[in-house]
Amino acid sequence: MAVIHRTTMTPGKLELLASWLPAQPWNLGRGHEPRLAKAGGFRLDDPQGEVGIEFMAVTDESGERPITYHVPLSYRGAPLPGADHALIGTSEHGVLGRRWIYDGTHDPVLVAQLFALILGEAEPQAQSMSNVPDPSVTTHFSEAGHATSIGSVDVTNGPHGTDLRVLTASAPGLPSEAARQLTIRVNRVLRPEQVESTTHATQVLGHITADWLLPDGAKTRGLYAVVRDTAPE
Repeated sequence: MAVIHRTTMTPGKLELLASWLPAQPWNLGRGHEPRLAKAGGFRLDDPQGEVGIEFMAVTDESGERPITYHVPLSYRGAPLPGADHALIGTSEHGVLGRRWIYDGTHDPVLVAQLFALILGEAEPQAQSMSNVPDPSVTTHFSEAGHATSIGSVDVTNGPHGTDLRVLTASAPGLPSEAARQLTIRVNRVLRPEQVESTTHATQVLGHITADWLLPDGAKTRGLYAVVRDTAPE
C-alpha cells in the first residue's frame, strides 16, 4: 500500500491547483482568483507502486458562496509521455524528489484503478494516513461480473465535468460481445443534493460516493463519479 510521507511539497498542491483551476471548463468561479482549502478525498493504490493516486476535494472560498471541486490527481517520478496537456505542475517532494502532478483523468493508471474501485476490486484508502482503508467511500455497479478491465479510454473535459468513455474487456468465459461501452462522469463540482436524483436516473449503472467537509467543518456526502451506459456510435 502507498506510504504517506510527513514532509513538504514545494510548491504545494493547493498553490498549483489555484493556478490551474481558472482555465478549466467546469470552473464556476470565473472572475475570481481561487482561494482554496482542502476539503477531503481519498486515495487508491497503484498495484505497481509507481504512481500516487489521490481524489482530492478542494473548496474555493473566493466568491459569494463556496464551491467544492473534485480533482483526481496522479503523482509520478517522471513525465507521462503524451500528457503535457494534463500536467498541473511539478513539485519538489521532501522525500521523493521532483514529482510530476497530473489531472488524473488523463492518466491511464489512475483511470484503471478508478474502474477497479467501481468494480469493487480496489480498496479506497484514507487520504492522509498510510495503510488505512477508508470505509466511508462506497461504490455500486450493477454490471459487476461482466467486465474486468478497460480496453480504451476517450477523455472529454466539458462544463459539466469530465467524461471518461471507456470500452471494457469482458470477463473470462463470457463472449467478446459482452464487453461494454461505458461513460464514467467524474463530477468536478460536488453537490450533496445530487445523490438520490442521479443514482435513480435511467442508464445509471453505478457510482462512487464519498465525504467532504463544508467550510463550517460539517461533514457532507455526495457523488464523486457516476457510470452510465453509452450507446455505440
